Amino acid sequence: MTININNEGSTISIALSGRLDTTTAPELEQKYDDVFKENKELIFDFNGLDYISSAGLRVMLLAQKQANKQNLKMKVINVCPEINEIFEMTGFSDILTIE
Repeated sequence: MTININNEGSTISIALSGRLDTTTAPELEQKYDDVFKENKELIFDFNGLDYISSAGLRVMLLAQKQANKQNLKMKVINVCPEINEIFEMTGFSDILTIE
């Protein structure tokens, strides 16, 4: 998985490509831990992401919980139909802001 972080103004965008699974989820968790110290709106761009496992879902849930705790906005954009279906089936579409 590739993680690109863009920090501009009041927003930080984390663009992901590849697979978010048990191997790559800890790397993403470490990266967004640093991002939350900035107290900015967080955008996860899934444009290049083609797979998410339960470990990836866990990381996204933890990110949303941290954003809620800090009263920060968090959204997920450019979700492919396959991952969107996973979000729907698991109830994550009710937890995450998906655009």
